[in-house]
Amino acid sequence: MEDSVQIRCTRCKNVFRDRAKRLQNGYSRQCPSCEIVLFFDEDSYDANIKRAMRTARRIRKELRESEGVSTRQATAAPRRYGGRSASSSRGTEDDGDD
Repeated sequence: MEDSVQIRCTRCKNVFRDRAKRLQNGYSRQCPSCEIVLFFDEDSYDANIKRAMRTARRIRKELRESEGVSTRQATAAPRRYGGRSASSSRGTEDDGDD
């Protein structure tokens, strides 16, 4: 699943991507092309910022739900020990060179 969000710069209108986990209230990022600092806030007046924040919130929710499903499936399946088994021949052999 894709965990990045498209962000449209308010000044140059260039589109770039950032991870949904990073886009939360108080996060700031510099536009890679015009280098203006964008501040991400839920109450922003800019429609581009609001859209990116909504999308990031939705993606984080989907990631949490898919993570919860995978952990529930893992706990439901019985676990088997896949490690090394004790070797009966190791350490018990006599060389016979007394």
